[in-house]
Amino acid sequence: MTASWVLRIGSAVVAGAALLAAVGPWVIPLDPAAQNLALRLAPPSWAHPFGLDELGRDIFSRMASGARVSFVVGLTVVSISATVGTLLGALGGYAGGLLDDAISRAIDMLMAFPGLLLAIALVAVLGPGLFNVLLALTLIGWVGYARLVRGVVLRARAFEYVQASRALGAGTWHLLRRHLIPTAMPAVVVQAALGMAGAIIGEASLSFLGLGVQPPTPSWGTMLNGGRAHLLDAPHLTLFPGLAIVALVLGFNFVGDGLRDRLDRDSRR
Repeated sequence: MTASWVLRIGSAVVAGAALLAAVGPWVIPLDPAAQNLALRLAPPSWAHPFGLDELGRDIFSRMASGARVSFVVGLTVVSISATVGTLLGALGGYAGGLLDDAISRAIDMLMAFPGLLLAIALVAVLGPGLFNVLLALTLIGWVGYARLVRGVVLRARAFEYVQASRALGAGTWHLLRRHLIPTAMPAVVVQAALGMAGAIIGEASLSFLGLGVQPPTPSWGTMLNGGRAHLLDAPHLTLFPGLAIVALVLGFNFVGDGLRDRLDRDSRR
């Protein structure tokens, strides 16, 4: 499969999920919180394409609302992490010295711990909830961007046009804003696409463990947790949320891989 088709498939999956998250809760006529205990655990049907859960709530409408949670978490975590990580990585790579050593040691320390386990520990201390999930994922998310941008800036600061701009009297912030950070942006964009997938998995994992989004707010991870007790008698409770997570994560990974291959090809021309 070529890079172009990988990018197209990933973009189509992401666009479909984004459309469901944006307009689904208003277009779908069923209330995700409405209960019908008489039809609890009902299998998929024309009226309920994904069936009903253990409380008789429509799974399709809850998945549409859960998609909004996934995108809010992903976009928020990636936006803040990319901004902080890019600034710190660029400053460390360009300035060097004690500042670079301090940033590098912080990166090494955070990368020494498995990211998901560190997020679980942070949320366990701070308490469950959407804000704490965002905070925990952001505290560990900036590291990858900082390490990536630092490496790019270390190479770019030796470029002739950067040296010429410095010789003409350009200051640090001018060099970072006009030359060094733009040089790193293609790599940051690819990292952001992959970071969306990581943030979505992180939110779903924390919600699955009961540390993320709290009921009655729908979340794909919470829906998976609720369906564990009905894997044999009502597998649709976990099948559809699980497939949604897999599809969206693969979609963002495809987008990241496709962008990386396209940018690498363009850079060789």
